[in-house]
Amino acid sequence: MSDAPEPERIHEPGQSVELVVAAEEVGQRLDAFLANRLKRYSRVHLRRFISTGGVTVGEHGGKPAYRLREGERVRLTLPDIPRSSPRPEAIPLNVLYEDDDMVAINKSPGMVVHPSRGHWSGTLTSALAFHFDSLSTAGGSNRPGIVHRLDRDTSGVIVIAKHDQAHAGLAMQFESRTTEKEYFALCYGNVDRDRDIIDQPIGPHPYQREKMAIRVGHPDSKDALTFYEVAERFDGYTAIKALPKTGRTHQIRVHLAHVGSPIICDKMYAARAVLTRGEVRARREDDDVLLDRQALHARRLKIAHPMSGAPLEFIAELPEDLQRVLAELRSYRPVPGSAARHKRGKR
Repeated sequence: MSDAPEPERIHEPGQSVELVVAAEEVGQRLDAFLANRLKRYSRVHLRRFISTGGVTVGEHGGKPAYRLREGERVRLTLPDIPRSSPRPEAIPLNVLYEDDDMVAINKSPGMVVHPSRGHWSGTLTSALAFHFDSLSTAGGSNRPGIVHRLDRDTSGVIVIAKHDQAHAGLAMQFESRTTEKEYFALCYGNVDRDRDIIDQPIGPHPYQREKMAIRVGHPDSKDALTFYEVAERFDGYTAIKALPKTGRTHQIRVHLAHVGSPIICDKMYAARAVLTRGEVRARREDDDVLLDRQALHARRLKIAHPMSGAPLEFIAELPEDLQRVLAELRSYRPVPGSAARHKRGKR
């Protein structure tokens, strides 16, 4: 019987696979071994998948650089196959502005910006590929037109580049922090100051891979600065206008959670997935869901046109779900005479 490895069988993403290391594969790195066996996946994609804990060798989790031994059994559930570019889909878009160089979109909540594992369809890039003939390529094949991004459950203004020169002009503004971004957030709790600056560095969470955290003095943390101002107060809730001066991942969400007022329905940082009508009206029996996504909206973006330099400002009105929550709070959680005192100073 030959010790040669079996040829790759055609499997579909989501299927469980077990591969046995042959004699001539001894000493191979785990990522190289899988790339040789699973021709439909790139080594880079497999290395990332291994790093997430998706592959086991024997009874233990594998690492990309692990050197294999003869007869070891490598087990994994096949991940989604990366696509070279988004598939055009006829998804409606709320276009705020368009010219020959760029587009401004009011992104709907729940829409992923670009393809990722588990989200190959229904993305903003798929909608862009359908609606626009020309998009920049500077962000890579999976991100045509994408200059910056919003989290899946964050709605609001996002700008798109139609060609690479416009992309460079827009990207430079985000990198040099000359853009002006304004977000609207509904938060749990009563923020004690009417306005303040949160100046706390942000880095990867020490235990949860998908999260970020305040990491003072950590080598992987980066400075993060958010100015906020109370827009409206309610009993147990606060509406906030946030102007981030930096653009760190999850910045506003992490900063507001840090000061004790996490964003409503922020699954990651408030540990609560839904807001019910009963919670607002103090009626336990009413479990109708008012909101099931984080109450964060990119309301306004001010930039310079990437080609002419002319000032541009885009405003996305609050979506219906956030307007509905605001109406409930105003009706059932008013704060009489809520003009609060002003305190200054940094946290």
